[in-house]
Amino acid sequence: MNRAFLTSLILAAAVSLRGAILPSDTNLTLRETQIITASRADATSPPRFNGPEVIGIYPNTPLIYSLAVSRQRPLAFSVKHLPKGLRLDRQTGIVTGSLARVGVYHFVAIAQNSLGRTSARVKIVCGNTLALTPPMGWNSYDAFGDSVCDSEVLSNAEWMKVHLQPLGWDTVVVDFRWYDPSAHGQSGQDPRSVMMDGFGRYIPAPNRFPSAANGAGFGPLADRIHAMGLKFGIHIMRGIPRKAVEENLPIVGSEFTAAQAALPEGDPNRTCVWNRDMFGVDARTPAGKAWYESLARQYAAWGVDYIKCDDIANMFRGRIYEADEIAALSTALKNSGRSIVLSLSPGPAPVARAAHLEQFANLWRISNDFWDNWKSLNRNFDLFRQWQGHGEAGHWPDGDMIPFGHICQRNCDVHPDRWTRFTRDEQLTLMSLWALAPSPLMLGANLPDNDAWTTALLSNPEVLAVDQDALGCQGKVWGKTESGAEIWSKKLADGSLAVGFFNRTEQPLTAAFAWREIGLRGAPRVRDLWLRQDLGRQKEFTAELPAHGCALVRVIP
Repeated sequence: MNRAFLTSLILAAAVSLRGAILPSDTNLTLRETQIITASRADATSPPRFNGPEVIGIYPNTPLIYSLAVSRQRPLAFSVKHLPKGLRLDRQTGIVTGSLARVGVYHFVAIAQNSLGRTSARVKIVCGNTLALTPPMGWNSYDAFGDSVCDSEVLSNAEWMKVHLQPLGWDTVVVDFRWYDPSAHGQSGQDPRSVMMDGFGRYIPAPNRFPSAANGAGFGPLADRIHAMGLKFGIHIMRGIPRKAVEENLPIVGSEFTAAQAALPEGDPNRTCVWNRDMFGVDARTPAGKAWYESLARQYAAWGVDYIKCDDIANMFRGRIYEADEIAALSTALKNSGRSIVLSLSPGPAPVARAAHLEQFANLWRISNDFWDNWKSLNRNFDLFRQWQGHGEAGHWPDGDMIPFGHICQRNCDVHPDRWTRFTRDEQLTLMSLWALAPSPLMLGANLPDNDAWTTALLSNPEVLAVDQDALGCQGKVWGKTESGAEIWSKKLADGSLAVGFFNRTEQPLTAAFAWREIGLRGAPRVRDLWLRQDLGRQKEFTAELPAHGCALVRVIP
């Protein structure tokens, strides 16, 4: 069967199934209804600043930063003390430009609507570290596998711009085999049916990405994403295309060829067992370094802000940790003339190599591919715990993409097309754990299909603020309550604590806890972050936790 025809059948089937897959907001508990109600009430309030208030950028590289301000539109933006080299679009709140000198800069951002005016102090660190808070965004893989196209990327970016960017979500990532014109979301990838330039570098398939026609690459798509005030990312595989090696194509800007860059036959890191597109690169050699430098120049020219590099973070089936390739890619990206965040995948990344990961990567996966089942979520509690003491601002252990909402429309690994299998309590648990860890937050759903519950879950500014807290502290496992609820706590920049109580059992339980047990004197003020309700001053906290459920509070001494 013709692959293009098969793709059209799959798309038609997805559309016909849509009404059956997408849920209505029925059978909501009182707590779930309150979470949605609190979200809707936000729309008719004075402005609120959200998202990261500390930004990392390399000197003399383009900055794209959208002021994240929620609540009633329209908004008017202004700034005070904006550093030289930067400019603000007063209508959109998008800050662009570049900074020439290393240093720490501050400016005051102001937002006003018909109900009021508010301000926030933003810190920019111009130096050698990016992602000073965990990245937040959307990735195409969970919904579309290897077959996402221009229109789907843009529709998700546009939905994010309206509904999530005001909360700080700002990155859009095209995942997995964007260079294959015959990709259709199913297995059976052909490493020879790929699009390359004359130097062996992959280019987007123009039948899927019409904006890439005539050698434009991802530049036009990145421009459209940037115009929304969002950042643009792509997935790549470790190494060099085997097709480029077989044809022994030249490496642009060097005297070397692809065959000289590839690892030799017999090397355990030469091939990826689950994707045959690539050969590993010998990054100890000048040819290997030249290859990664040529990639970095290509991505920078396209306007890429985020790279997810796959087949590089774990030691699957006896492979050796790819320290040289990680270092070569990281160094090339830093020298590209653009501030490009580097994410390593899949996991589990080896904790024993934490120092190397912190030196060369901005985030790295702690697990293999993560999907919508309790077993995987329950395991990530233990994996995050293993990484305590490793990672810091700019360098984040990553719990993987968040499979909420409508996923697997065309995913080659996990079927069927479905709404997330996570219960609503499990979704609250995931978001609470990821915020406390803190983990990058990367969504996998087709966002325009989101229902009111999913939208409310992803747009709670108080929960997201725990993840994006400028102090960058890791959450710590404190212990358990007498009833067995697991307790995690995290220090926040304002001196308060975020505390999560998690029921990892199959039965409901009552979590009762005296704040003095974690050194808090008297009766601190407590706020429920999911309900956005002050609970008053209390010496002891009590909550009913359903199976796989949680409570997340902020405690102010």
